[in-house]
Amino acid sequence: MPFSSYLDSQRENARALIAALAEYCDYVSVLGSDVSSTVARADRTGMSVKEGEGECGFVVKMQRGGAFYEYSTNDISGEKKALAAKILEAVACDETLKTVKSSTVKDPAVKKDFCRENDFNDYSDAQLLALCRDLSDELCKKDEKVLNAMAGISLLTVSKLFVSSKKELSQYYGWANGFLFVIYSDGRTVQARKGACGSSMKEIEKELRENVDAVLDLARHLVTATPIEPGVYDVVTDPSITGLIAHEAFGHGVEMDQFVKDRALAKQYVGKYVASPITDMHDGAAATLSVASYFFDDDGVEAHDTQIIEKGILKAGLSDLASAAQLGTAPTGNGRRDNYRRKAYARMTNTFFCPGKDKLEDMIASIDHGYMLFQTNNGMEDPKNWQIQCTAEYGIEIEHGKLTDRYVSPVVMSGYVPDLLKSISMISDAFVIEGSGYCGKGYKEWVRVSDGGPHLKVRVKLG
Repeated sequence: MPFSSYLDSQRENARALIAALAEYCDYVSVLGSDVSSTVARADRTGMSVKEGEGECGFVVKMQRGGAFYEYSTNDISGEKKALAAKILEAVACDETLKTVKSSTVKDPAVKKDFCRENDFNDYSDAQLLALCRDLSDELCKKDEKVLNAMAGISLLTVSKLFVSSKKELSQYYGWANGFLFVIYSDGRTVQARKGACGSSMKEIEKELRENVDAVLDLARHLVTATPIEPGVYDVVTDPSITGLIAHEAFGHGVEMDQFVKDRALAKQYVGKYVASPITDMHDGAAATLSVASYFFDDDGVEAHDTQIIEKGILKAGLSDLASAAQLGTAPTGNGRRDNYRRKAYARMTNTFFCPGKDKLEDMIASIDHGYMLFQTNNGMEDPKNWQIQCTAEYGIEIEHGKLTDRYVSPVVMSGYVPDLLKSISMISDAFVIEGSGYCGKGYKEWVRVSDGGPHLKVRVKLG
């Protein structure tokens, strides 16, 4: 098992520190993280391969008197009683500080080691660099209107060790993202991109090579794209935009630390219709395989598959250990940290709509005039008022039930979340998850997420 040898050597130190702190706390855990990343890229100006974002350290989580405390460090060796005293002194709170009380954490006895294999060691830095250079060169040579073309590969490997009084878990897994990015000029200058992701570099290399012509074709169409005339339209979303809706509409809004703070309107709608009756939505690290798929979260809760919406009814939210204890619910395995130095929050993982029974061609044929929207750009949500804004890189006009060759770009979709979700009238039988993105909690606290699903037919405001 390629699990971190350093973390493996710290198991006894973690157990000893927990024993020292257990004299003063109702619950104690230690999470050790050893994460490494390699990033290779090439374009017309040059190429590089370097270490990406990584981390190596520990966070101690304690519960005492119904309140939670956390302490991060890069070293848990040394005399444990002295370290425990240092930690307790550091987290001591002023009695005037308001704290949210919670039920005592349940800590079931379990010991497991998890591993998801990858083929990253089959690719040296030199091979990654050569692949990026070849792809960049091929894109530049295929069309003289290409001003620049970048190809990139990012490899991530994660080892985590979680220890509490009764629990000991370890996990190892990896994920890779690849991308093609073209700057193209023909009267106007545009950017086009295609990506690939997974735990197999061999498959990612194959997909990137297959996408060379596709990204150039997209660039040639975007050069001719025009602004959309604002209005309310029938729309078919590709899985990328479907995922953006899932992420923004019922992602942040059902992260249950927002329930604790009464900052999410969704809290009032659990058990009520919030979407079309044909709509189902899930989130969970165990719900599908993508960049946010892990075996246990940063609170030591094993990965879940949580159904957020069932036949249009809001069923459940997403919780970390603290928000679940505060609300009196079971944690859903969504406790995630930016890194070991940052607090755990309730965060999305793989968020998606479930496939339906409709065929894409029938969905397009059902629209007299509207658009099919493609490729996530960005999105925003107001969980307290349920307003949403999602931006697609481009759309293709639909006229008399057929896709035309007329492109619009960019396209902004906005509205009230329940109105959008209740307008869903058709759902395709396709299912695609994309896992190359990051998501922030507000403007920071970044974690890797994926989203997607089938194609949706909705009626929505575009501008």
